[in-house]
Amino acid sequence: MDVSSNNSAWENLTYAEKNKQLYFKQKQLLETFLVHGAISKAQHDKSLHDLQEKMGYTE
Repeated sequence: MDVSSNNSAWENLTYAEKNKQLYFKQKQLLETFLVHGAISKAQHDKSLHDLQEKMGYTE
Protein backbone atom coordinates (compact mmCIF):
# COMPACT_ATOMS: atom_id res chain seq x y z
CA MET A 1 0.00 0.00 0.00
CA ASP A 2 1.46 3.34 -1.03
CA VAL A 3 0.18 5.97 1.36
CA SER A 4 2.60 8.73 0.45
CA SER A 5 0.11 10.48 -1.85
CA ASN A 6 -3.04 9.90 0.18
CA ASN A 7 -3.23 11.41 3.67
CA SER A 8 -6.61 9.87 4.45
CA ALA A 9 -5.18 6.39 3.78
CA TRP A 10 -2.30 7.16 6.15
CA GLU A 11 -4.65 8.44 8.84
CA ASN A 12 -6.68 5.23 8.67
CA LEU A 13 -3.67 3.01 9.34
CA THR A 14 -3.02 1.61 12.78
CA TYR A 15 0.13 2.48 14.69
CA ALA A 16 1.62 -0.92 13.78
CA GLU A 17 0.77 -0.46 10.10
CA LYS A 18 2.39 2.98 10.08
CA ASN A 19 5.51 1.52 11.66
CA LYS A 20 5.61 -1.21 9.03
CA GLN A 21 5.34 1.38 6.24
CA LEU A 22 8.10 3.42 7.84
CA TYR A 23 10.31 0.35 8.10
CA PHE A 24 9.90 -0.50 4.41
CA LYS A 25 10.54 3.10 3.33
CA GLN A 26 13.69 3.28 5.43
CA LYS A 27 14.85 -0.09 4.09
CA GLN A 28 14.25 1.10 0.52
CA LEU A 29 16.21 4.28 1.22
CA LEU A 30 19.16 2.25 2.49
CA GLU A 31 19.04 0.16 -0.70
CA THR A 32 19.02 3.34 -2.80
CA PHE A 33 22.03 4.71 -0.93
CA LEU A 34 23.89 1.44 -1.48
CA VAL A 35 23.08 1.25 -5.20
CA HIS A 36 24.23 4.82 -5.78
CA GLY A 37 27.43 4.38 -3.79
CA ALA A 38 26.47 6.79 -1.03
CA ILE A 39 27.19 4.13 1.60
CA SER A 40 29.31 1.00 1.67
CA LYS A 41 27.93 -2.54 1.92
CA ALA A 42 29.17 -2.66 5.52
CA GLN A 43 27.36 0.58 6.36
CA HIS A 44 24.21 -0.71 4.68
CA ASP A 45 24.32 -3.99 6.55
CA LYS A 46 24.90 -2.33 9.93
CA SER A 47 22.18 0.25 9.36
CA LEU A 48 19.72 -2.41 8.21
CA HIS A 49 20.53 -4.57 11.22
CA ASP A 50 20.07 -1.61 13.56
CA LEU A 51 16.78 -0.67 11.87
CA GLN A 52 15.47 -4.23 12.14
CA GLU A 53 16.48 -4.45 15.77
CA LYS A 54 14.98 -1.11 16.71
CA MET A 55 11.71 -1.72 14.87
CA GLY A 56 11.41 -5.38 15.86
CA TYR A 57 11.54 -6.82 12.35
CA THR A 58 13.70 -9.71 11.22
CA GLU A 59 14.04 -11.17 7.76
